Amino acid sequence: MLGPHQLGFADLKGSRQMLTTGNLDGDDRVALFLMDYPNRERLKILGHAKVLDAREHPALADQLTPTPELRSKIERLLLIEVVSFDWNCPQYITPRFTEAEVETHIAPLKARIAELEAQLSIVSSPSRQT
Repeated sequence: MLGPHQLGFADLKGSRQMLTTGNLDGDDRVALFLMDYPNRERLKILGHAKVLDAREHPALADQLTPTPELRSKIERLLLIEVVSFDWNCPQYITPRFTEAEVETHIAPLKARIAELEAQLSIVSSPSRQT
């Protein structure tokens, strides 16, 4: 956030976003969809963007650099004047989870399966059959 109605981010060398900057030459309108899958929330931001050369705006480039070691890789800066935003309905947002989140949720199931398999192996062992 650069101001109440302005967002900015740095474009790093090698991100190959020239298509985006080329598109902005013809039409500066942008739409951003920011997804929060675990909470099934989507923020839609509409605005107008402009691209700046990072070499011509070093103070702003410093401000938008996520970490100091990335500063040398910043080529362009994108500024977005926000016109409107909206939190969209979660109805069609498919929940997505990290591997760690899935593992946490299925751990009790795996433990129960192991417990039941152990019980089955005792019941079906050759020494128990007559």
